[in-house]
Amino acid sequence: MAGTPLSRAEQFIWLTARVLEQRRFAHHFLGGDADPVEAALSAYVNEDGGYGHALEPDLRGPVSQPLHTAHALRVLDSVGRCGGLRAERVCRFLTEVSTRDGALPALHPSIRGYPVAPFLPVVDAPPSDLLATGPVVGLLHRNQVWHAWLFRATDFCWAAVDALETSHPYEIQAAVAFLDGVPDRARAEAAADRLGRLVRVQRLVVLDPDRAGDQPVAPGYAPGEHHFPHDYARVPGSLARRWFTDEEMARSLDHLAAGQEDDGGWPLRWRRWAPGPALEWRPIVTVEALRTLRAHGRPIGD
Repeated sequence: MAGTPLSRAEQFIWLTARVLEQRRFAHHFLGGDADPVEAALSAYVNEDGGYGHALEPDLRGPVSQPLHTAHALRVLDSVGRCGGLRAERVCRFLTEVSTRDGALPALHPSIRGYPVAPFLPVVDAPPSDLLATGPVVGLLHRNQVWHAWLFRATDFCWAAVDALETSHPYEIQAAVAFLDGVPDRARAEAAADRLGRLVRVQRLVVLDPDRAGDQPVAPGYAPGEHHFPHDYARVPGSLARRWFTDEEMARSLDHLAAGQEDDGGWPLRWRRWAPGPALEWRPIVTVEALRTLRAHGRPIGD
């Protein structure tokens, strides 16, 4: 295939991506400013301070949701804008939608009646969820945001991480996002070491991509929905990077680089349930694949 990974991905982004992902691509890889990213993201914000309008493509409809808001915080963090009045507004929303123990549900029942991925059940009284809460708490701590909401939410995350005996890859990713940002670094390192052993013992990571077909997938996951070292350690500074040898990480990054498809984008590994979400997800996945490769020092052509 002609062209660098970056040039091929650029064509894919201009052809298929939402304005937000176009602006993100321009910022991360073409020297674009952060202001247009924030302006594009503002189209998804609601009056309650949360984010909706299918920002997280598997949740449709306009209503604010914790997973949308977590997605927004990741975007803001990636452009250095996760703080100040933006964070204050988000924390007010998080306070309003939190459960009794001060943490976040995966889905708030306000989304009932709108299209939602079938693997994300909507219930009337959803429980607290590490998958939704951990990444938000970790990002806010890493950006030195202080708000009353964080105290109980942080306690919930610590208790949830400490209680993990069996898990699945997305929950482990959420735990890593929490541990990478939480202020108590000694406790975070100890917890991460334990989770790294759990990931290997329970075979929640594919260490040899050439033998991925021999690896089981977690219950409820799509066929072939495997996770690799780079899925846990998106950047070299992540605590999860210590879980893998240099050779294991190199094989993982080789596999990621080889996954770029003929159209320049990277594929989805989870279940496709409707054409629109799949179309919107692929540019997001593509931007993140390029960012991961570059963070680990792999050449992408920039």
